[in-house]
Amino acid sequence: MRFTSNLAAAGILAAGSAAAAENYLGFNSGSTLADRSAKFKADFKNEFTTAQALQGAPGKFNAVRLYTNIQAYSIADPIQAFDAAIETNTKILLGIWTSGTASIDNEITALKTAVTNLGDKFTNLVIGISIGSEDLYRDSVTGITNKAGVGAGPKVIVDFINTYKKAVAGTKLENVPVGHVDTWDAWTNGTNKAVVDAIDWVGVDEYPYYENTKDNDIKNAGALFDAAYDATIGAVGGKPVWVTETGWPTTGPNFGKSVPSVANAKTYWDEVGCRRLFGKTPTFWYNLRDSNPENTMKFAITNNLSTQPLYNLTCPTTFNTPSTTAGGSSSSPASTGASVPSSSGAPNSSGGSNTGSTSNTSTTGGSSTSTTESGNGSNTTTSAPNPSKTSGAGKATVFAGLALLAGVVAALF
Repeated sequence: MRFTSNLAAAGILAAGSAAAAENYLGFNSGSTLADRSAKFKADFKNEFTTAQALQGAPGKFNAVRLYTNIQAYSIADPIQAFDAAIETNTKILLGIWTSGTASIDNEITALKTAVTNLGDKFTNLVIGISIGSEDLYRDSVTGITNKAGVGAGPKVIVDFINTYKKAVAGTKLENVPVGHVDTWDAWTNGTNKAVVDAIDWVGVDEYPYYENTKDNDIKNAGALFDAAYDATIGAVGGKPVWVTETGWPTTGPNFGKSVPSVANAKTYWDEVGCRRLFGKTPTFWYNLRDSNPENTMKFAITNNLSTQPLYNLTCPTTFNTPSTTAGGSSSSPASTGASVPSSSGAPNSSGGSNTGSTSNTSTTGGSSTSTTESGNGSNTTTSAPNPSKTSGAGKATVFAGLALLAGVVAALF
């Protein structure tokens, strides 16, 4: 890890964990295919098998982030990704979709059914759960201005976290670390502190490609990522930070100074993934394959789930991005329950019981727009694209200070 071992230990203690967990490698996976038809067990299994066999990968991508527990087009049936994960020994970062709904009862029903039907084969693969995905961003002034869709405020998210914890008390999921996924500037917004206080780990989505208010040429992507990532680490009080979405498109429109291309996607993989994330913090890349035909930006690193990626995944030994003051990453929380192993997966995809559609769109003016798979479940309204908030010069100064503070803390240990 790029932080000192003592600082990593401090982060783990903050999460109530006794030992460092594995730094998982995985991708995000929505509940539908590109034509919005439901994914079933075979579809998920093909994804997970490809992910683990990628040629040149700098590690084994044997984790997946899901956005929902609900199988697309059902009301509360467990998503068949669970069965596929068992057959491929893929670690699971669970997700509960929380935007546009007053209840997560169907999500909890699906999860409890999976625990009952699949038992330890399932629970032993679970590494964490995210209650919500970018809800705080979509509920923000910028999210509303950018028409990012229905979100949820901090009180709603905290209430859902408490509902989930009460529902799984006494089960083999009781000690699974609970988090929430949002854009980096949602985490640096002090009005969302109640969510930080309620969780064990923080999931951050960060896309320099969308930061068109800055010099977001690919040559600066690593530095832009570092600034946002370090600001997140500095703002969450020692909670472990997992990178739940990041990537660079291979095709699509230019966004500010950013240019989608295979060559630039490779550069981003090297300068952000290899230099800063892989093997240092739980990382869920966006993405193994594309799922939304309406999204003009394509982030997939493969064609048709080929194990031969579009670009060389082998990491270089030197990098063009200068090291940041704050150093590397935050460690992941270890499981404290016997049913949850030290290694497990990551959160992603919202639940679609009725349409299960994905929404990947961009907006102008965002500082760290994200491209999130989202679904439309039986207990959700149509979900939304997720560009992140716009940051002004004042915020940039605050973030730089936070990053510097993180570096000072690192130096003390």
